[in-house]
Amino acid sequence: MHKRFVRNEGSFIARRCAPAMVLLSGLLAVAPLTMAQVDLGPVTIGGGMRTSFVHTEPDKADSTDKFNLDSARLYVNGSITKEIKFMFNTEYDGANNKIGVLDAVARFELNPKFNIWAGRFLPPSDRANLYGPYYANQWGVYTDGIQNGHPFVFQGRDNGVAWWGDFNKVKLSLGAFDGGSATGKSDVIGAGRIQIDFWDKEEGYYLNGTYYGDKNLLALGGATQVQNGHTATTVDFLMEKKLGNGGVVSLESEYSNYSMLGGYDGNYGHSQGAYGLGAYLFPQKVGIGNFQILGKFASAEFTHGGKGNLDYNQKTTEFNVNYVMKQFKARIMTFVRDTRFDKVRPNMMQVGVGLQIQM
Repeated sequence: MHKRFVRNEGSFIARRCAPAMVLLSGLLAVAPLTMAQVDLGPVTIGGGMRTSFVHTEPDKADSTDKFNLDSARLYVNGSITKEIKFMFNTEYDGANNKIGVLDAVARFELNPKFNIWAGRFLPPSDRANLYGPYYANQWGVYTDGIQNGHPFVFQGRDNGVAWWGDFNKVKLSLGAFDGGSATGKSDVIGAGRIQIDFWDKEEGYYLNGTYYGDKNLLALGGATQVQNGHTATTVDFLMEKKLGNGGVVSLESEYSNYSMLGGYDGNYGHSQGAYGLGAYLFPQKVGIGNFQILGKFASAEFTHGGKGNLDYNQKTTEFNVNYVMKQFKARIMTFVRDTRFDKVRPNMMQVGVGLQIQM
């Protein structure tokens, strides 16, 4: 099962982690305060986990059943001053059974229009990269050949510096990132994104794939990354509306074009495609949560593979029935995903159930 995990945000302290257990009072009981302890601003800690059971049936091969620990994360955020903050997150990647540095960011947030981040974090890119698996609407992100094919060091991240700003309902970001670690070429990767929120506005740097009715959203965004004339360009759209009966309708789409930069298949110099996603969150509570149904269809093509590499197309269809207990903090997501290729790769059907917990 292909996985690329991503996330956590500038408004993270309020939205993403549960408030930390503030340890200062405990320290007072056992030791005198040092100057560093006196000056330390509020600190939050949190964690998240995604685990799943997946049944896979590839064409002309034996089926497999597998329990996965797809991801586990620890989040730490702290304030040095009101304007200077630090974010440090780790990720256990179930694909390679290793723990890596997800984010390590010095955040200089002077006002909504002027924020500088430096270190390792998600560069300006498509909405899908900026919400990651923990804040996506669907379970099977980054399996369609389209979402976030940008080059990265680890889980969508790269090392660099970026400015971003919220101008009421217009969001802008620009940055420069390390090319050598992401692509093996020493040229700097330039990245930029613009987004317009026509209804409610989204604050902060990172985004969501859904707000479960907390916002009525109509957003259009575009992003590009450039290295030595090669480009990775995306356009994304999200509409979400809470209906009069309390149900929530979501529509999401994206078009991507990776031209000699990024892409899902390193044997091909160019790939492009688009997907459409629709979801409905039922208003009636069943037990402690609400049910949601979701469908997605994606089509991608891979070309310019050079001698011996045939061009091919990928079509991905996914259907979810989700049980949302506390939005992104607790949800169970059942899924069926059918991935079909016209040549080169074998078709594959997957059925499974995933559990996500965050605190």
